[in-house]
Amino acid sequence: MTLRLTDDEQAALRARAALEGITMQEAARRAVREFVARGAHRDRVADAATRVQDRHADVLRRLGE
Repeated sequence: MTLRLTDDEQAALRARAALEGITMQEAARRAVREFVARGAHRDRVADAATRVQDRHADVLRRLGE
């Protein structure tokens, strides 16, 4: 895989990686892992909210009256 960054993005990545004491590649890999983890968490929360809404629909409807 080739990651193409703008000059500004590359400079920011280089600077951040240097501050963290890691390579640019490791910084990018961490960013990808965090992105995937946030998406998975968002999916789990949405699924849980749907289950709660389905299970307690009657109560929620009555509370809204």
